[in-house]
Amino acid sequence: MPVICFASTKGGAGKTTSAVILAGSLSKDEKVTLIDADPAERMMSWANKAALPKNLKVFASEGEHHIHDEISNSLRHSAYVLVDLEGAATRLNAYIMGESDLVIIPMGDEQPDAEGAIETLAQLALEARSMRREIPVRILFARTKVAVKSRLEKSLNAQVRDKIGSFTVELHRRMAFSALHNYGGTLYDLDQAEVSGVDKAIHNAQAFAEEVKGLLQKINQL
Repeated sequence: MPVICFASTKGGAGKTTSAVILAGSLSKDEKVTLIDADPAERMMSWANKAALPKNLKVFASEGEHHIHDEISNSLRHSAYVLVDLEGAATRLNAYIMGESDLVIIPMGDEQPDAEGAIETLAQLALEARSMRREIPVRILFARTKVAVKSRLEKSLNAQVRDKIGSFTVELHRRMAFSALHNYGGTLYDLDQAEVSGVDKAIHNAQAFAEEVKGLLQKINQL
């Protein structure tokens, strides 16, 4: 029963969207709890727009004095607990990272995103040192082009992949992913007559979920 958090010190990196996409895919077969630990509560905004699958529960954290109990209680009835962190170096974020089996850092093929990822990795390294344990982390390239990348985007993408562990799958910039914040629900609930490319988005999301599950299996074997 892993705890996965989505972290980035840069706003707009795709934390909430990536967490929602992963939760939607995982909840097809397993019980999933999403915890919104960002005061902006964008995840709660999404959750309140439509009915959610019976396997998916969402709630807002009450803060650093409650997060340990919130995660512990969620693990009792969920196969996965996903947490959306605030885009800042806070004590709450540190607590959640310390509880996590995997930290996912979303970023695009842009220099500001790379700088945000580096800052987040530095925060994670401090927390891992204080906990005296290694905290698994992976970069997730999100909001990337489906078509051919520019030379600059290719170069940045390759440099990050060369230096930091990254998911093979990228969550591309898709209308269906953006539409989740307009309509609520999961990709499986979107009306394909109103939103284009839903099938491709579902395939993209499922590939990401499968890679996450495979990575968690490897981590558990270490």
